[in-house]
Amino acid sequence: MTGRSVPGRGLFKGLVVTLTTMFKTIFLPRRHLATVNYPKVKETPVPRARGVIALDQEACTVCMLCARSCPDWCIYIEGHKEEIPPDKPGGRIKVRAKLDRFDIDYALCMYCGICVEVCPFDALFWSPEYEYSEPKMGAMMHDMDRLQDWLKTVPEQPGLEK
Repeated sequence: MTGRSVPGRGLFKGLVVTLTTMFKTIFLPRRHLATVNYPKVKETPVPRARGVIALDQEACTVCMLCARSCPDWCIYIEGHKEEIPPDKPGGRIKVRAKLDRFDIDYALCMYCGICVEVCPFDALFWSPEYEYSEPKMGAMMHDMDRLQDWLKTVPEQPGLEK
């Protein structure tokens, strides 16, 4: 049988890995765990993990670049323009866009991160929060208040190299 593999060799290798892991878990439970008991034990994600998208409402200028660049069209934005009185007498009236609605439908989102990358005003961030499931599909549409709440969980940006 030169040049040929033994039949069932791959199956045997898989069984060895399974049995080794099983016995390590039974006899050495504190040293080696292959999995965690999820509802009781929550896994800690890495600091820059992609969980959910957080929104900074103050930084958003309603430019709609994120909604236009989204391949799934899962971002819904509405806004209006608001006039700001001049700082000095005789000055020019300024116009600023005000955010009315910013919703993300996580039932459609594929977590590609294009919206976070394309935002020129750093209004969107990745949060490592991963527990946001809902019992009904329609409840996966998260509004701007809920997205603003996730801003607290966003880790600090790493410093620039010198």
